[in-house]
Amino acid sequence: MFDSLTDRLSEAFRNLRGQARLDEKNIQDGLREVRMALLEADVNFKVVKDFVDRVKEKALGADVLKSLTPGQQVVKIVHDELVELLGGANTGLDLKRKPVTIMMVGLQGSGKTTTASKLANLLRSKHKMKPYLVPADVYRPAAIDQLHVLAKQLGVPAYPSTTDMNPVDICADALKKAAEAGCDAILLDTAGRLHVDEPLMQELSAIKERCTPGEILFVADAMTGQDAVTVAEAFDKRLGITGVVLTKMDGDARGGAALSIKSVTGKPLKFVGMGEKLSDLEPFHPDRAAQRILGMGDVMTLIEKAQDTMEAAEAEKLAAKMQQAKFDLEDFLTQMRRMRKIGSLESILKLIPGMGGMMKKLGDMQVPEKEIDKAEAIINSMTKKERREPSIISASRRERIAKGCGKPVAEVNALLKNFEQMNKMMQQMLGGGGKTPQMPKMPKIPGMPAGYTPPGTKPQPKLSPAMMQNTMAQGMPGMGSIPGMPEMPAAPAEGKKQLSKKTLAERKKKKLNKKQRKKR
Repeated sequence: MFDSLTDRLSEAFRNLRGQARLDEKNIQDGLREVRMALLEADVNFKVVKDFVDRVKEKALGADVLKSLTPGQQVVKIVHDELVELLGGANTGLDLKRKPVTIMMVGLQGSGKTTTASKLANLLRSKHKMKPYLVPADVYRPAAIDQLHVLAKQLGVPAYPSTTDMNPVDICADALKKAAEAGCDAILLDTAGRLHVDEPLMQELSAIKERCTPGEILFVADAMTGQDAVTVAEAFDKRLGITGVVLTKMDGDARGGAALSIKSVTGKPLKFVGMGEKLSDLEPFHPDRAAQRILGMGDVMTLIEKAQDTMEAAEAEKLAAKMQQAKFDLEDFLTQMRRMRKIGSLESILKLIPGMGGMMKKLGDMQVPEKEIDKAEAIINSMTKKERREPSIISASRRERIAKGCGKPVAEVNALLKNFEQMNKMMQQMLGGGGKTPQMPKMPKIPGMPAGYTPPGTKPQPKLSPAMMQNTMAQGMPGMGSIPGMPEMPAAPAEGKKQLSKKTLAERKKKKLNKKQRKKR
């Protein structure tokens, strides 16, 4: 979402960090790049002007100019101002008054029906509430059927509305039906409409008056950019919305709507849609979004996603299996599938600080998603016994597994070998054993010359076995001998080979034979 903005801002801050001391001209040049980056991201021009002015005022302060790291100080100021621009803090739903009634409004095609289902899933799974879905869109073909299908997938009740019913009557009667069903969260999915369509806007006002919803959420498509902000402002003046939900944030949207909506409408951005699955709705955290924009990663979101896919007790059980060397291919397959639930490897790496920039440096090299698919296919071709006891997989079994998954036997062998090495490493790291695990060899990067060392680093000297042995025997400087360690014999001189007793005896015998021949 914010990739292009992140690239532009990173370039601007790189120039600022390179300055030994900052003055007004340096700051002016850096903020010019920031201004252009925000405008290209489709941020409202008034918002950009106010933002840059505030940053400039703080950046020209005496404390910043006299700082030892003025470039970092400016980055911190931009980060703090971005957090304020995005809303300051996460603003969730008001769930105090029961039942919670949430009214979804917005333009047609913005994703209200899907968002209503995602929100129902969120309330059910995280807040342990019982949602009730109300299809009040009688104008769009199959809109009612769509919400009923989604409600069935979630296993939640839905109001049995039909296209010949009045939307206001549907919403009013649904409140009674929800109370009878014991539901404490009612989601009203209204029809999409333009803010200039007076009859339909009057219909929304009537629903608000009859149902008095605690939350009125404006659902906007992030791909529409500044238009989403303009329409949200119009809906707010008419209905008094309590928050905004931006959908399709996983696409190539420039992010201008997310950065402008709080400043223009005064209403917080509460949720963002990050995919098509019913679980792909995330609460919006301004501080985390600011970190992503500035390329700092988002570790908290990564931790929360990992916690959602695995319970603490299950994690402890898995760690115990690793310590006892009982981690098998079935466990490995389960962990791969759990990682898929968190997201793609690329999306996970973007949440780790510093990894986003590193991925760009790799250029055309892609994250090996296909390798994970291969490994999953090979493991799926095994029997349960083979997964739990990989040691029994003989040559004939490997051929059968290779035929079953359509892969060469060499790939099956490579997977089993890598798994065995990984298992040993995990056992040593978690179970101890007093040994330091040997790091696996780095894969050769295509197009990388042999013996390549990154710029700014010196190649490590190659130690011969003799040099290593002498170093171990002499010990490190300032460090005594290790108790219980036997003394090591002196290493042979560099360049000379240490010969075996048999070879020495044979040479001695040859010399004696030569002497005897000369005497004769």
